[in-house]
Amino acid sequence: MKIYDYNGKKNISGIRIREARRRQNLSQDELAAKMQVEGIVIVRDSISRVELGTRFVPDYEIPIFAKVLKVSIEWLLGLEE
Repeated sequence: MKIYDYNGKKNISGIRIREARRRQNLSQDELAAKMQVEGIVIVRDSISRVELGTRFVPDYEIPIFAKVLKVSIEWLLGLEE
């Protein structure tokens, strides 16, 4: 599977995921654990790579990130402030 870059990144939500995680004072390990409770198999290293923009974020993870971080999907995707 070929994964494309967008402005040198593999996702557009990583910066917002980091911002929301920090606002909630969650560590990357804690965020990974919350995602796992929701059925997404992800580890701290993957969270780090998402935030850095070096890991692709599949569409099925976006709603779970939004739910766990208590933000909207639109905000995560940069469609609203």
